[in-house]
Amino acid sequence: MSYSDKMGEKLNELLEKNYDAEAGYKNAAEKVQNSALKNYLLSRAQDRYDFGHELKAELKTFGQEPEKGTSLAGDAHRLWMDLKTALSSDKDEAVLEEAIRGERAAVDEYDEILKEESLPSSTKSIITAQRNSVKAALNEAKALEVLA
Repeated sequence: MSYSDKMGEKLNELLEKNYDAEAGYKNAAEKVQNSALKNYLLSRAQDRYDFGHELKAELKTFGQEPEKGTSLAGDAHRLWMDLKTALSSDKDEAVLEEAIRGERAAVDEYDEILKEESLPSSTKSIITAQRNSVKAALNEAKALEVLA
């Protein structure tokens, strides 16, 4: 597997996870009552949409075909969240806890890609900026948690 294929595979995995996150945030925003939390979730969905476009453009520079759509794992997770929030007495808290968990996992995924020593500068720049945005979103979610 050439470096382009290897990098394309990693970026496609990240792209798919961003599709999943976007869909998950939109789904979660429909379930919460708190307007600050709803705005947070919708903003994160837009971020992930934007991240997806950046990743698709970068994939094309590697001559790779971008993935389309969400993953089966992401679809299953959204069903689990639907069930969890339906059974929870505090839907907003359950959604926020899951958002925090998801953002932590996303930071780890971005960090893993950034460990790649021969990462092209354009890819490193995109991945670093997206990771930093996710970290900021995680801090915002933690602040919302204190207010909830």
